[in-house]
Amino acid sequence: MGTSPSAVRPPAGTGRTPSPAPPAARRLSTTAVLVIACAAQFMVVLDVSIVNVALPAMRADLHLTPAGQQWIVNAYTLGFAGLLLLGGRLADLIGPRRAFLTGLGVFTLASLAGGLADGAGPLIAARAAQGIGGAVLAPATLTLIMTTFTEPRARTRAMGAWSAVMAAGGAAGAVVGGLLTEYAGWRWVLFVNVPVGVALFLAALAYVPAGAARRGGLRRMDLPGAATVTAGLTALVYGIISTESHGWGSPVVWGPLAAAVLLLAAFTAIESRVAHPLVPLGILRRRTLVTANLVTMLAGAAMFAMWFVLSLYFQQVLGYSAVRAGLAFVAGSAAIIAGSQIATRTITRTGPRPLLVAGTLTSTVGFVWLSRFTPDGGYLTDVLGPFVLCTLGMGLSMMPATVAATGGVPREEAGLASGLANTFRQVGGAVGLAVLATVASHTTATRLAEGGVDVPQALTAGFGRALLVGALFTACALLGALTLPTRRAAAAKAADAPA
Repeated sequence: MGTSPSAVRPPAGTGRTPSPAPPAARRLSTTAVLVIACAAQFMVVLDVSIVNVALPAMRADLHLTPAGQQWIVNAYTLGFAGLLLLGGRLADLIGPRRAFLTGLGVFTLASLAGGLADGAGPLIAARAAQGIGGAVLAPATLTLIMTTFTEPRARTRAMGAWSAVMAAGGAAGAVVGGLLTEYAGWRWVLFVNVPVGVALFLAALAYVPAGAARRGGLRRMDLPGAATVTAGLTALVYGIISTESHGWGSPVVWGPLAAAVLLLAAFTAIESRVAHPLVPLGILRRRTLVTANLVTMLAGAAMFAMWFVLSLYFQQVLGYSAVRAGLAFVAGSAAIIAGSQIATRTITRTGPRPLLVAGTLTSTVGFVWLSRFTPDGGYLTDVLGPFVLCTLGMGLSMMPATVAATGGVPREEAGLASGLANTFRQVGGAVGLAVLATVASHTTATRLAEGGVDVPQALTAGFGRALLVGALFTACALLGALTLPTRRAAAAKAADAPA
């Protein structure tokens, strides 16, 4: 396991380096950091999906309009995805511990405010604040792992645990949300974060080493770059999620998308000129980093949308309750964890490329098979087998993609690499959900207009078509994975690199 920085820090005023901490103490310290980072990441990812099944109860209690109900979900996505890159860079500038505590504090307080909200406005504002806190917290969790676990094998195991927890968090959201809504009330979907957040905050104060912030800290912040990239990513995500209620030709959609293109172009120009860029453009010349992030974006586009499509199929076609629909996702969570464990145990022998190829291929087969479900089908006959293939492939892919996207990055840019990986994943999820939801609704409307089918049949046709598009996303991810260098090629390139 990696050595905690606090284990070798000289006592203040002595000028002497103490003897290293005993191995057992070092293991306890690094294990505590891993548990804290994984638990915080689980909480952040859980909140992406946990609210979905509570929306009907929120709507009835707070008398929400359809638009208000939609923005309870979108406000979190907007704050989260829009600020991820800036949040990742903060971990480099102020240190991962400070960034972790700041993000966790904002997230926890916003969860409390959301649970106490007495109307749509306060609840939406609290959800946006949750997203902002999550945008600082999520990259900090990965940065803590990258800077704490410096030995390659230990880092691989830690990233495997982090990836499994992150994937399981997304799948568990529907289960936890359904149970809390059914038996405790919708407010506990938000209140549940408060005791967990307080416990993690105290644990981080006790076990996470302070680390080192970059000299100059926030004074070195590239404010023009931060403003343009945050505004650009926010406009991009806003335009994408607006497709849920407007057509792609609507100014509400293409206006923000056009603004995003202009803002991100301005950001690129700024980064090429400033002395201390938010994103040094040199990092984008790392072929493996860019390719791995594109693979993550494409796979994430399919996987995020799959949870949404299956949730609707379970409830609108098969007639499942919220709790039963949530429990139907348990097998997927187990398959993700199994895939992550397989990847963790084999990546040191194979490198990321074979696992990414195997994972994206497995998911593609699963998506094609899953798209064939029927309106009168059953969970065991139509869903379970292909669903497990999709999620097993997801588990096999996620950790190797993270390793490829962050491997070889200098320690002082660990937060930036973490922010980039999370940004690509979240933007991919937003794009995938928008595209698959549009395909599903258009296909359903067309089938109903043609006549000869009932609503469940039309819905199933729409969901099936959407899953085929998901298969196209994972197939493109497979092609990207095939272009990554093999382990032997990567080792030869490293050996030839100048010292």
